Amino acid sequence: MYVSMKGMLSRANQGNYAVMAINCFNLETAKAVIGAAQELRAPIIIDLLQEHLIQHLGSKLLTSPIIEMANAASVEVAINLDHGQDIGFVKRCLKDGFSSVMMDASSYPIEENIRITKDMVEFAQIYDASVEGEIGNIGSISSNHMTDNEMYTNPELAIKYAKESGVDALAISYGSSHGDYPNGYIPAFHFDILEKIKRETGIPLVLHGGSGCGEENIKKSVSLGINKINVGSDFFKSQLNSIRENMNSNELDYFNIIHQTIAAGKDLVKYYIQLAGSEGKSL
Repeated sequence: MYVSMKGMLSRANQGNYAVMAINCFNLETAKAVIGAAQELRAPIIIDLLQEHLIQHLGSKLLTSPIIEMANAASVEVAINLDHGQDIGFVKRCLKDGFSSVMMDASSYPIEENIRITKDMVEFAQIYDASVEGEIGNIGSISSNHMTDNEMYTNPELAIKYAKESGVDALAISYGSSHGDYPNGYIPAFHFDILEKIKRETGIPLVLHGGSGCGEENIKKSVSLGINKINVGSDFFKSQLNSIRENMNSNELDYFNIIHQTIAAGKDLVKYYIQLAGSEGKSL
């Protein structure tokens, strides 16, 4: 059941729940994500980050086998390009078979962001693909620059952007950051930003940097209109912890260790699916 994000996010918007989007970079991580979704009968999004694709196997080599995995699944699966910032690369991913893309032109002034995104929305229609956009700037923990006040999404600009760009989903910045927070740290969310944008636009909204945000922040975000939640760091960390736990075992070889990472990844994805309220929501 290989689909775009459009239908699944539209139903999530109507049903007041969120679909999980998990960052993957190879077949094993995609297998873990799809497996978790099937066990809980949840729609799921495979997020492939532009940076990972460039540094790892590339779009063409990964897309076809993951599409086959999606078509063989008994739940809805979308492949979405995460933070596509290079226009040519985003178009190439659509040609390679991505069912959804994120056109991230958030670093440009608002009018240029709208123009770039609107052009991509029109281009994506050729492939019947959905487009996610972003306004505001989400910080990165690895660069020692968490999201601060100047990086939050301006609701008035977000409303203008949503109406003029024609995006199917909109990523906003209201407190989360990309990466792995320090132990015990929970970010403060500015829910008034989310509430106003949702009230005025009514479109599916996206929370980036969902890892480590805390259960209450995520639950409240979903209740106020977040319909897609991106998680990468927690997913990777769960698999890394599995490797650490088994490194000194004389009974495991590399093959078995990799399969244990898949199991650990599945458990983490199932936790977030239940938190997002999408269990049992697949067609």
